Amino acid sequence: MNLKVIEPLKMLFKDEVRKIGTSLKMPQEILSRHPFPGPGLGIRILGEVDYESIGLIQEADKIYIDALKKWNLYNKIWQAGSILLPVKSVGVMGDERTYERCVALRAVVSTDGMTADWYEFPNDFLKEVSNNIINKVKGINRVVYDISSKPPATIEWE
Repeated sequence: MNLKVIEPLKMLFKDEVRKIGTSLKMPQEILSRHPFPGPGLGIRILGEVDYESIGLIQEADKIYIDALKKWNLYNKIWQAGSILLPVKSVGVMGDERTYERCVALRAVVSTDGMTADWYEFPNDFLKEVSNNIINKVKGINRVVYDISSKPPATIEWE
């Protein structure tokens, strides 16, 4: 058998693929998904990728993405994700001092991903997400929000 794989969409950008999907009447839930890095969440762990770090980023990212959907912000954003940083900082949980990891939240608006601006969240949203991550993800005691545009920064950190 002499077969050839045809990838008609591989040269298209996300916005162009979405237009084709819309014309084919694909479900909006699929068409509106944020771009996801090929290497998966491993690319959103700066430093060593180990089981503990994978668990932390999975939990933090789920809380973040679920909050975007709850607040009806998911479809206003081109791409969002959590980045686990290779630093620890002092915190206080209850009456005890902690020394745990920091997670950065990233959300950008764009039309094609070639340039992007950071999304201006309501303060109450950031407060809720930060509190939920810190209170529910054992091992993270600090949350920061990335307000870098592309360029000079990229959408992903790695």
